[in-house]
Amino acid sequence: MSKPTVFVTCPPMLGLIDEFADDFAARGLECVAGRVTQVKTVAELVSEAPLYDAWIIGDDPATREVVAAGVKGKLKAAVKWGVGVDNVDFAAFKDFGVPVENTPGVFGGEVADVALTYALGLARETYRIDREIRLNRGWPKPAGISMSGRTVAIVGFGDIGRQTAKRILACGSKVIAYDPMYSPADDVPVESAEWPARIGEADFIIFTCPLNAATRHMFNDALVGALKKGVRVVNVSRGPVIEEDALIRALETGVVHSAALDVFEIEPLPATSPLRRFDRCIFGSHNGSNSVDAVRRVSRLAIDKIDRLLKTAARR
Repeated sequence: MSKPTVFVTCPPMLGLIDEFADDFAARGLECVAGRVTQVKTVAELVSEAPLYDAWIIGDDPATREVVAAGVKGKLKAAVKWGVGVDNVDFAAFKDFGVPVENTPGVFGGEVADVALTYALGLARETYRIDREIRLNRGWPKPAGISMSGRTVAIVGFGDIGRQTAKRILACGSKVIAYDPMYSPADDVPVESAEWPARIGEADFIIFTCPLNAATRHMFNDALVGALKKGVRVVNVSRGPVIEEDALIRALETGVVHSAALDVFEIEPLPATSPLRRFDRCIFGSHNGSNSVDAVRRVSRLAIDKIDRLLKTAARR
């Protein structure tokens, strides 16, 4: 009897895929590594998903069309690697009887580390200094700002938001947390407000929220009019939380001093994107959770989950 096949399309997991050979083998599973840079297209997935018994999903479009194609073939279970689930049509999986889970609460510390790094980089322009020295043989000395005494708005107060707040508070900043499901955390002394009240107080805005109907384009032209001039913006959540055209206009007028973006509306960031004009900005590659420690931990959790879901499906 052939082993159940598990299709993996998550780039961080794929980067260490050889390490997990024994984990798959111990469960009687065969791993098939997908060829992917950031995400597969719907057309690719419609063609490939039906070929495998299970799928460990990255940020690929796991749409109803893809699930429908998958169940016409072999697909019996799926796990979304990581926390964000905006790319997964859970209703479609349910309708077609395919169990699917994600791996919640696993990257708070790793993504918060990146958020803090970005905030400090914007405050002191360290990334721009490095680029000028390396690329232009310059020796710039921009006057940055101190984090101590600053007000930081953190949008989203789940695991990532709380971990980010801990790090920001250690810098001597005040934190205002925005989250419709906000609940106080004893070890994270922050203030809370209803979005976008008090946003004009913020020297930094850090987005750590999930992408949904309420958060899509929550940074927009209407919000820019309420911002403090010179605010710095960090996004480690999902690209469409920020309307990039509005951010570009805010950067052009100086309302936004600079932005650090690990995620974008279109990924990879197009070579023609106007965002590339702003040398104070910091750009990432949707890589905030990608530490070897986190990848090992979450990949093994995903393998455990896919094994359990496949066994459950086999008993039906």
